[in-house]
Amino acid sequence: MTLRLPSPGGGSRSYTPRSEPARLAAGGAPLASRTVFSAAHVVADPYADIGPDAPAAVDWDATLAFRRHLWSHGLGVAEAMDTAQRGMGLDWTGAAELIRRSAAEAKAVGGRIACGVGTDQLTPATGGSLDAVRAAYEEQLALVEETGSQAILMASRALAATAKSPDDYLAVYAHLLRQATEPVVLHWLGPMFDPALEGYWGSTDLDAATETFVQVIAEHPDKVDGVKISLLDARREIELRRRLPKGVRCYTGDDFHYPELIAGDERGFSHALLGIFDPLGPLAAEAVRVLDTGDTKGFRELLDPTVGLSRHLFQPPTRFYKTGVVFLAWLAGHQDHFAMVGGLQSARSLPHLARAYELADGLGLFPDPAVAEARMTSLLSVYGVDQ
Repeated sequence: MTLRLPSPGGGSRSYTPRSEPARLAAGGAPLASRTVFSAAHVVADPYADIGPDAPAAVDWDATLAFRRHLWSHGLGVAEAMDTAQRGMGLDWTGAAELIRRSAAEAKAVGGRIACGVGTDQLTPATGGSLDAVRAAYEEQLALVEETGSQAILMASRALAATAKSPDDYLAVYAHLLRQATEPVVLHWLGPMFDPALEGYWGSTDLDAATETFVQVIAEHPDKVDGVKISLLDARREIELRRRLPKGVRCYTGDDFHYPELIAGDERGFSHALLGIFDPLGPLAAEAVRVLDTGDTKGFRELLDPTVGLSRHLFQPPTRFYKTGVVFLAWLAGHQDHFAMVGGLQSARSLPHLARAYELADGLGLFPDPAVAEARMTSLLSVYGVDQ
């Protein structure tokens, strides 16, 4: 069957879906040469009678099943992060429940998990001081450590709004790192993902901000497992990872340049903690297993073709990439609907979604292409695009 897909500039185009998926079976040897986390999305409960501003209603069975899918391919799960709509539909109460449930599931199946620690329980009325920011971070860090998960110290909107200088960042992070029981991952999320984080680390000058970030790490290397950089700037990430103390990893969060950053060069490489590995999980795991054999060329041949899809999903406004991620999970059969917490399924246009389908299908990402085609057809019909 040939589908008629809407084009971004108006009109439509014909597309013939592929008939066979890529063969990416679960199992296989554990990933060895790189530590790889997929930031995972949450599945909304489509039957909940709530508005977009109400607390999230989550389909826990489908949400945990998706995490088992990622673990089955050998990936780690980065939980309650940006991809899970943290601060964009999922509040701290929902995130705390997600962390508890996912951590218990990880223990049950032997999966690796790291969880986001932030300050999103604060409101403008309660988060106007550094003491409040520290207390909020401490509350979340305690919960994550109680579950036995590794902590990821996320960038804080409240800290960005409250801090007056780089010294405030240094003081808050020093306090938290001294308290952390185990080494944490420090997360630098750029304003393209969250405009409220503009000027993080005390400066809008990225060179100056980088110096503050590096100072935090240098003063507490024993408490930093690694850093996750989400600035979509490969050159800056490479320069930063070359400055990291021995034993501190760089986890790329660059959804535009991840193949080259993970492959690395003669002076080092990046591990991965990526939102794009939510839809790419099985293919990404296969590529890293090829890299484990020393076959960098084969790794790039598998992963390079996925960059077009990633750049499409993460195009500006970048923070709405979650819509495409959940859309592809629906087409792939990981959930029965295309509903999102906060009503975010409406955040991308039909032409954008149609192109995401086309790119993902071309990569063979759908386990059952016929199911994906039928679901795409049903969505087109809702929008009045008859076949």
